[in-house]
Amino acid sequence: MNDLNKRQGEAVRHLDGPLWVLAGAGSGKTRVITAKIAHLIDNAGLAARHITAVTFTNKAAREMKARVGRLLGPESGRGLTVSTFHTLGLNILRRELNAAGLRRGFSIFDEQDVEQLLRELSKKNEADKETLRRARWQISTWKNDLIDPDTALNAVDDDFDAFYAALYGAYQRALRVYNAVDFDDLILLPVTLLRDDPALRERWQNRIRYLLVDEYQDTNGAQYELVKLLVGVRGALTVVGDDDQSIYA
Repeated sequence: MNDLNKRQGEAVRHLDGPLWVLAGAGSGKTRVITAKIAHLIDNAGLAARHITAVTFTNKAAREMKARVGRLLGPESGRGLTVSTFHTLGLNILRRELNAAGLRRGFSIFDEQDVEQLLRELSKKNEADKETLRRARWQISTWKNDLIDPDTALNAVDDDFDAFYAALYGAYQRALRVYNAVDFDDLILLPVTLLRDDPALRERWQNRIRYLLVDEYQDTNGAQYELVKLLVGVRGALTVVGDDDQSIYA
């Protein structure tokens, strides 16, 4: 705490409800998160295993965990989760295999796997490379908007959208046959599970009793929904960000 300025200290000590820290580059936003994790463990009595911090790259997650380790020491931070959104979603799926309709050892399709599968599924339509590229983009957009194949099909306006929606449905069924998910499913499926299964949602809210999010300006709608479902009515949440640094806006 002695190394923090007044406003940083206020952010670290604030535990009465959700907190949004909006500040510019180089102002110590990530420092607030690492100090707050230490404060939660050392002063608020929260076990490290009940704290999850999320950022946007694996490198940033490793650096954040190392910084917390230097503040706390290895034993105090044991069980702390610091990861990307997609790794957090992957961990949820691994623990909730049956609910997610997956089997142990499921695969994660990369872009090449996705393109190959879409190509195979659309052979009868003789879709060209650009159409498949557009289909992959559209399916990803639907998933990030939390739209399932049936909803997409019911909302189509033209033959192109109808083709993409039908391909989306076939693609999701094929993924299940292959016991696989794609990158977007790592957010979509956990959100669906948490939203539709109250017991599962309560279990994860009890597991994650405080959530911290770095680079919050870059969260999309699906990631925001994941945060909201994990936090619940408790509101044990701190997010930090800078809207001037938004890379997706």
